[in-house]
Amino acid sequence: MFGRGHDATACTGCRRVQPLKWNYCRLCWCQARLSAKAVVGRPTDETDVRDRLAAVRHHQLFFVGMHYRRRPIPAARTGGGRRGAPRKPPPAPAWCPDPGWRQLPLFAQIPRDYSRLALADADLASPWLAWAKYLAHRLAETRGWGRNIRFAVNRGLVLVLTGYVEGDVIRHMEIFALLRALDLPVSHTVTVLDQMGIFEDDSQPSFERWLAERLEGLAPGIRSEAERWTRVLRDGGPRSLPRREGTVWLYLNRVRPSLLEWSNPYDHLREVTRDDVLNYIKTLHVHQRHDQLVALRWLFTWAKRSGLIFRNPTSRIKVGQYEYAVLQPLAPEQVDRSVAAATTPATRLILALAAVHAARVAQIANLMLDDLDIGNRRLTIAGRVRPLDDLTLKLLLDWLEHRRSRWPNTTNLHLLINNQTATKTS
Repeated sequence: MFGRGHDATACTGCRRVQPLKWNYCRLCWCQARLSAKAVVGRPTDETDVRDRLAAVRHHQLFFVGMHYRRRPIPAARTGGGRRGAPRKPPPAPAWCPDPGWRQLPLFAQIPRDYSRLALADADLASPWLAWAKYLAHRLAETRGWGRNIRFAVNRGLVLVLTGYVEGDVIRHMEIFALLRALDLPVSHTVTVLDQMGIFEDDSQPSFERWLAERLEGLAPGIRSEAERWTRVLRDGGPRSLPRREGTVWLYLNRVRPSLLEWSNPYDHLREVTRDDVLNYIKTLHVHQRHDQLVALRWLFTWAKRSGLIFRNPTSRIKVGQYEYAVLQPLAPEQVDRSVAAATTPATRLILALAAVHAARVAQIANLMLDDLDIGNRRLTIAGRVRPLDDLTLKLLLDWLEHRRSRWPNTTNLHLLINNQTATKTS
């Protein structure tokens, strides 16, 4: 309210030493504005406020933003004593509409442009929309979707199913940009469309995008062989089991620098010699040498077994023993910082599982409610039954009580859940 250039002198009204505007401080101006607003039937402008400044001689101190008088709004109450508007009734039961006779399309379905749709043009009387809303209501009841998720899913279904005709297929790439632009849940909307049988997932998996990026820059022959090896690691083969995606990412990232270096003089893995491998690993440090040599042995062993190379250039190259660091106990101040950072029931339980029961990250994330036996004070971690101590038992009970009160309708059977996973089963 006060700009630069005002002197911090005594106010004419209340004699307070503050920055002034026309010899009056901010508190006097607020009191004069409040008095001007109290007069009914007169407009409140700066002239009225300035006329009332001379009458201000004392006033009650107030907090910022509390000097405005607002008319109290009575809260509406429903019959059960609940505040707010009454809840909407659930949608009427609906099923798949009877297609009857319809004209078959002469040409293939042309991709629709959903970006031109608007809620004002929505067809709310569509039987497909009624069926979708009924399925969404059932999914919300079984999976514990909140009010905001239900409203957002219904809004997305209105946009997607407007103008839908029997036989059309809704594809992921057509609706993804529209729903994301309006901040609507894509996965929940897709779940409803998938149950209706009218959805086709044409999205490119993240693994395919990552694989194309990692193989960029390799020679064509080396690229095709590395791609085959990566897919065998992920999907398995006649003589190998499938690996986790994290393991596949790790091994391809480790062999990529060497493959990039060999892509300049060579076109295929069969051209790589033992001297090339030895010259490359000489430039690596201890841990890098161990990790990349193990990954290269996997690659060339698979290539030899598949008939892509004649000799394994990594054979009889000693990997060496991996030198692990010596485990050191945590200092008391480190323990205190960890305990102070655990302020929620979930973080306190995670800290106890990691510190007391030595559970790893994946083991904690995969714990299910069936792994708990509160009556017998038993906890199963990674297939091993462990007794529950008093501290872990207390933290488990606190978390279960918080979980029940926070997400009472969730169907997720995992022990630890959050706002994102409470409405799913993952």
